[in-house]
Amino acid sequence: MKRFINREEELGFLERQYVSGYASMVVLYGRRRLGKTSLIHEFARGKPFLYFLATEEAEHLSIRALKDRIAEYTGDELLAQAEIGSWDILFQTLAKSITRERLVLAIDEFQYLGKVNPAFPTIFQRIWDTLLQNQNIMVILCGSLVHMMESQTLAYASPLYGRRTGQIRLRQIDFQHYGKFYDRLPYRELVERYAVTGGTPKYIELFEGNADIYQEIERHILDRQSLLFEEPVFLLQHEVSEIGSYFSILRSIAAGNHRLGKICADLGVKETSMPKYLRTLIDMHILEREVPVTEKNPERSKMGLYRIRDHFLRFWFLFVYPEKARLELSDTSFVMDKIRASFVENHAAYVYEYICQSEMWRLAEQGKVRIGKLGRWWNNQDEIDIVGLDNDSSEITFGECKFRNRPMDVDVFESLLSKKELVLWNKGNRTERFILFSISGFTDRLRDLAANRGDLLLFEKPALPEKNFRDR
Repeated sequence: MKRFINREEELGFLERQYVSGYASMVVLYGRRRLGKTSLIHEFARGKPFLYFLATEEAEHLSIRALKDRIAEYTGDELLAQAEIGSWDILFQTLAKSITRERLVLAIDEFQYLGKVNPAFPTIFQRIWDTLLQNQNIMVILCGSLVHMMESQTLAYASPLYGRRTGQIRLRQIDFQHYGKFYDRLPYRELVERYAVTGGTPKYIELFEGNADIYQEIERHILDRQSLLFEEPVFLLQHEVSEIGSYFSILRSIAAGNHRLGKICADLGVKETSMPKYLRTLIDMHILEREVPVTEKNPERSKMGLYRIRDHFLRFWFLFVYPEKARLELSDTSFVMDKIRASFVENHAAYVYEYICQSEMWRLAEQGKVRIGKLGRWWNNQDEIDIVGLDNDSSEITFGECKFRNRPMDVDVFESLLSKKELVLWNKGNRTERFILFSISGFTDRLRDLAANRGDLLLFEKPALPEKNFRDR
């Protein structure tokens, strides 16, 4: 049985577009496996609905395929038998069939129509302007190739610019909803699975078995026949033209080279050649550039670090890509030993910091902390996992996150007290608070210390959410 989890915000937006009373055109886009098609079908349940999946086949075959879908939807037997060579005639026929009950028309993988015929966005602009914009219709243009969708539907130079009534760039599912995919899985195991699959629904679905995380990795990633073995290739091959260069950059960053100079030195290239690649990866939400949270001019900061924000891709480029030669020979034992030895320290602990930052924002919503800006802080020698700033109250919150097998003790707090003196933000005129996150809980000594201080919060793992889905 399939499950539809989260996406309430996106469903609500689509529903508002549907009941708006005027013709609407929504652009829905995002990388593969995020559940765009499932979102469309969930939204369209119980509504008059026409779904068309575009392909890269010849244009006349796409016209024929859409003709068959319209004939099936309208019950027009003459149309089913007819030979149609024009998009306009098809949409004229569809427009005549629209009644007082609003139609949802979804064109999935829309970008392929423009790839086969670069003039198609102009053709569809004409169809919208002359045939559809005054009809009782909601059009959803959906696509998984981000750059193509942006250039064909959202960019100022696109013929469709100004026609859309809304857009959704679908994101990965946040960790706070992760427990809804599983039947009371322990919190630590949820974090471990999230560290590998990120918030991509298809990956989560693959890891829903009862095996431990390492068995799941071997089965679903390291096996040459598994879906995820070559997944990054499929994600990038249609988006970029020099896939080898992008893979080299991601491998270097995953290996620990986060500064521009170190990346370039590792790859043996000039720094001037790198920005276009980094910008593309940032636009694709694969990379992020991070600066210390206290930096006043982040764009000009020389402290910038590049990090892989997609957890699955970071795992793949850290553990899989460097060992592709072994894995192609089905030699998984060496790679699994490497993963078992360093998965927690070199990957899961890194992802846990992201989870803790998300929890900070939820604590702020509950009034437990005050933050207007949140991130990490570092200098050339020291680092603090979490620093939250609130200009209105001059309050600063320092935090540490530990993904260890033993409870956190007071030494972590003592270290944080010494490092916080290095952060100069509003020093001498600020209220200081502290928060500690630990996957394995806290010692009694640390609990007693927190109980006697009004400025220290120990974050216990949140209650696991109830399953919240509709069975199909």
